[in-house]
Amino acid sequence: IIYDVGCQWSLHFGECVDNCPGLTLPDNTEIVAAVGKFHLSAHKLACFSRYSLNFILGTAQVDGEILETLWAPFNKIS
Repeated sequence: IIYDVGCQWSLHFGECVDNCPGLTLPDNTEIVAAVGKFHLSAHKLACFSRYSLNFILGTAQVDGEILETLWAPFNKIS
């Protein structure tokens, strides 16, 4: 899951799922947290190696910011 603050969000995600009676994850589900490339530059250096899309298997050259670039044109509409 790519999220601007994925490094913080992921810390307690498992607890949140366990404490929510209406939410479950299938056994052996692995949630991999990442921070998009634009936002990662504002994080602590320790976040880079752990949450960078450059090092997560299968992410290739994804920047993780596509939704925000798609939303930009909607600012004119709103």
